[in-house]
Amino acid sequence: MEINSETKIYALIGNPVKYSLSPLIHNAAFEELELNCVYLAFKTKNAEDAINGMKCLNIAGGNVTVPYKVEVIGYLDEIEQTAEKIGAVNTIVNKKGHLKGHNTDWIGAIRALEEKTGIKNKNILMLGAGGTARAIGFGVKEKGGNLTILNRTSHKAKELAGEVGCSYGGLDKMEESVDYADILINTTPVGMYPDTKNSLVPEELLKEDIIVFDVIYNPPKTKLIKDAEEKGCKTINGLKMLVYQGAAAFEIWTGKKAPVELMEKVVVRS
Repeated sequence: MEINSETKIYALIGNPVKYSLSPLIHNAAFEELELNCVYLAFKTKNAEDAINGMKCLNIAGGNVTVPYKVEVIGYLDEIEQTAEKIGAVNTIVNKKGHLKGHNTDWIGAIRALEEKTGIKNKNILMLGAGGTARAIGFGVKEKGGNLTILNRTSHKAKELAGEVGCSYGGLDKMEESVDYADILINTTPVGMYPDTKNSLVPEELLKEDIIVFDVIYNPPKTKLIKDAEEKGCKTINGLKMLVYQGAAAFEIWTGKKAPVELMEKVVVRS
């Protein structure tokens, strides 16, 4: 597709963005549907400046990644109802300078989970209390799961647990929490490239009957996922969530059905 003055630009803002696969999946989808659009990743040092830049440059929309999913809310003109409940935004639409925030993270995460298991009445242990954790926590509660949040700084876990309505603790509660969990979800960056040798969960705590979901997709198999596979656990890596949340964002931007199979093939080949 030739880039010209009519090309719509979609932007990923965050830090880091160097290893993001979002440009790959969205540009493949734009090309497949013959849309005059391009998706670019911008390493962002200031969220407010980035949002003002989107308006000034007439960027059609985009995504928000760490560490700005919560902060960015204060700079947008409107927040979609679900994103407002979650308290985090990962998708933005620009309509004539009016920026509206959405959240598709929860859609991607829940769809990825429900391919492997039901959620209702399951004991779910979630590690992390950032923007992604907010989205997944909301989705888990909507589906009737029993959620516990653990975070390195327990006061952040307490804050999010208060909003979601669940139990919480610090990482010192890991052993007892994993013991009763049916599903374990890592929403932290621990294990992400290039920090691939680390995991928050000691291997010896994992048990065969637990489902382990790591939202990290680079690498596709984190240490946590590898350890879980060795224990015989069912696992879900972050590629599924990436594709499904990306497809939902694509449909919000374009009003067209996302080529999900193509988007998944692109990330698997990468």
